[in-house]
Amino acid sequence: MKKELIQYVEDNFVEVKEYPVFKAGDTITVSYRIVEGAKERIQQFQGVVLQITGNGVTKTFTVRKISGGVGVERIFPYASPFISEIAINKRGVVRRARIFYLRKLTGKKARIKEKRH
Repeated sequence: MKKELIQYVEDNFVEVKEYPVFKAGDTITVSYRIVEGAKERIQQFQGVVLQITGNGVTKTFTVRKISGGVGVERIFPYASPFISEIAINKRGVVRRARIFYLRKLTGKKARIKEKRH
């Protein structure tokens, strides 16, 4: 009964937008709407996708970027109403679905090969 109710709410009330298909290793730019008091602005978060986890409404993806020499990771829910758009900058060539090894690498070693069409 409880699972059916949750499924009903997810199907009818949660709006999931259509985004371009991306995977781990791709460099993307997430335009995220930030509300500060009465003001509202859109902030760009550009980085490498580390993983995509979950399915349906609970699907999330983790993006990592280097800001001021420090690694910053952010987890975005796929169904978030605050995401205005996702743009793919580069397609990466990786052999894994979760590329956490990137956390230990710095400099040139942390680069991901770009997929050529």
